Amino acid sequence: MTHHSSSDALQMSSEEMRTLGYQIVDMIVDHFEHVEDISLATRADRRTLEQRLREPLPEEGSPVEQVLEQLQRDVFANVVPLDHPRFFAFIPGPNNFVSVMADALTSGFNAFAGTWRLAPGTAQVELVTIDWLRQLCGLPETAGGLFVGGGSLATLTALATARHIKLADNIQDAVVYCSDQTHSASDRALKLLGFAPQQLRRLPSDASFRLSTDALIRAIEEDRAAGKRPFCVIGNAGTTNTGAVDPLAIMVDICRAQDLWLHIDAAHGGAAILTEQGQCLLQGLELADSLALDPHKWLFQPYEIGCVLTRQSRWLYETFSVLPEILKDVAGREEEVNFRDYGIQLTRSTRTLKLWMSLKVFGLAAFRHAIERGIALAEYAETLLRQSPGWEVLTPAQLGIVTFRYVGRSQGDVNALNQRILDAMFADGFAFLTSTLLRGQTALRLCIINPRTTEADIQGTLQRLTQFGESLSDS
Repeated sequence: MTHHSSSDALQMSSEEMRTLGYQIVDMIVDHFEHVEDISLATRADRRTLEQRLREPLPEEGSPVEQVLEQLQRDVFANVVPLDHPRFFAFIPGPNNFVSVMADALTSGFNAFAGTWRLAPGTAQVELVTIDWLRQLCGLPETAGGLFVGGGSLATLTALATARHIKLADNIQDAVVYCSDQTHSASDRALKLLGFAPQQLRRLPSDASFRLSTDALIRAIEEDRAAGKRPFCVIGNAGTTNTGAVDPLAIMVDICRAQDLWLHIDAAHGGAAILTEQGQCLLQGLELADSLALDPHKWLFQPYEIGCVLTRQSRWLYETFSVLPEILKDVAGREEEVNFRDYGIQLTRSTRTLKLWMSLKVFGLAAFRHAIERGIALAEYAETLLRQSPGWEVLTPAQLGIVTFRYVGRSQGDVNALNQRILDAMFADGFAFLTSTLLRGQTALRLCIINPRTTEADIQGTLQRLTQFGESLSDS
């Protein structure tokens, strides 16, 4: 019989495990403490990283300290920190330490969360946490949901459910409607679900980048007259581009009158329902047939955690439940919930502990205040821009997002000038923002949702942008 070492069993001694654990916690704490000191300038290119990280598959192990050093030097040093207080691009990822530790516990205990019998504890936490989100969104008690990898998977799960419940999976001549501001996750989901590109009708948004309900009604009438089958409308509760919220309450009325499924993409803006301002903006959210939420955005969770909610939890079950012979033993009693029956994953970890634990530790009020701060800081940025010569606000601050452009004294190509300002900012590294295209105009865009962002961060960012704008328009 061959000697079986602890290393062969992929095992460390308790002392080695503790040492490694403390080292890793120290690295994470150091990141949290000093993230604002990290430059946001462009990272290493592919050739450099190939030289540093390309190596033969290691037959023998290396000291763990060496591996951690390489991780820090070559890997994490080449990751733009989306939790940086001056990361304003896309939708930032300002996580929190409690949730990071909850993710470590989730991995450490390795709880399989597909069937009730194997992990009733984590399944019950998932049921409770989904119900908290259901209550926040105002959905009825019949509603339920599932935690998934992110907004794209939540959208896919919701639209698969809509296809099954409304069309019995017969998609011939079926039509889905959305605005031209709707996230590409919807296009991808419909493609995966077998819909042809022309079955998604992208309708022009209005002057405020919201879905035009007049255009929606006309499109539905045209399609019915042409023998097509309108079946679903996708509404936006906070677009990625401008933070715009579609007229959800009117869309609810249209969908009810026309017997259409209403899916609302609330991946970014849904969390604002915690605030008074958000409740006013998001009226109608509570009447959706399905919702996509992204706690790894404005609920400050580490990647990945998305959530799909449906008006009736049984709709998810009816869409996804398949019971092969091997699972008969763990089918469970009626009161048991097997989350493998509510989405596409059978083998799934629990994504819930981080959201549950951080809500328990910090309390809902802390989350509410953090969201209110993001809304207020974007409004502050808008105020500074309106007071600054040379700047034009394209869309006012909405749900933490403001878009603007530098016009200065420029007689030339304003789009090209703003692209050059952005390139200068990328090279500078003080802050990270991106552009978007709004009706042919290149717009700079700030998404300010990190609760650790300060007024000084906003001032410093706008000062630099102004300096770049002045020097580039003179050159």
